[in-house]
Amino acid sequence: MTGIWGILNITPDSFSDGGRYVELDIAVARARAMRAQGASIIDVGGESTRPGAERIGSAEEQRRVLPVIEALTAHGIPTSIDTLNADTAAAAVRAGARIVNDVSGGLADDEMLRTAADLDADIAIGHWRGPSTDMYARAQYARIAREVASELRERVTAAAVAGIAPSRVILDPGIGFAKSGEQNWEVLRGLDEVIALGHRVLVGTSRKRFLAETLDGEPDQSRRDLATAVTSALAARAGAWAVRVHDVGATRDALAVASAWDGA
Repeated sequence: MTGIWGILNITPDSFSDGGRYVELDIAVARARAMRAQGASIIDVGGESTRPGAERIGSAEEQRRVLPVIEALTAHGIPTSIDTLNADTAAAAVRAGARIVNDVSGGLADDEMLRTAADLDADIAIGHWRGPSTDMYARAQYARIAREVASELRERVTAAAVAGIAPSRVILDPGIGFAKSGEQNWEVLRGLDEVIALGHRVLVGTSRKRFLAETLDGEPDQSRRDLATAVTSALAARAGAWAVRVHDVGATRDALAVASAWDGA
């Protein structure tokens, strides 16, 4: 069955839950709840990548995330580190994180792939065309699903040159990053282009703007979570290895229903 990554933002400015989990005990309680609901990995992030977000320094990022990763590791909860910074990735793995999740695919920090090669951790490589402050200006495509797959293939090659074994690579088509609403749907409809590259595929649609646009206006969080669960189930059916979500319980239920429908 497709795995579920639970999102844990240790940030004051993430688009849907910024500031809710900045206290260590609250963050740990949230992670334990998501784990109980069925999350296989807790994805810990200390820097928002929402549209228009400003970058923070790695020292501040590590101040936010390292105590959480250490605490979750002590509780036996598997974690990934959602970061653009190589030094944060290294520190997080030393603290117990098992996977480096870089939405930029190593483009934001020239040292990321070389650093990841030296770590005893897998790496999720995201499709990215630039920082959040101006990414929508780069959303120019002719055949988007094919281009996303081609650009991810280039990042896989760069990872191999850096010394990362293909078995350690996870690919993320970067839903919401340098893509308009309709372009996100085109990527999801063409997910087989990314899956055909032969790596594990991680899909993250959770609460993103293109879902809200589809639901007419500004739907509340529960409606976004329902839409997320549906897209996650469809991604699983298309062959996604894992989905990354805020509401683990709703997605677990959607995956279970889809699995029963398919006779699994």
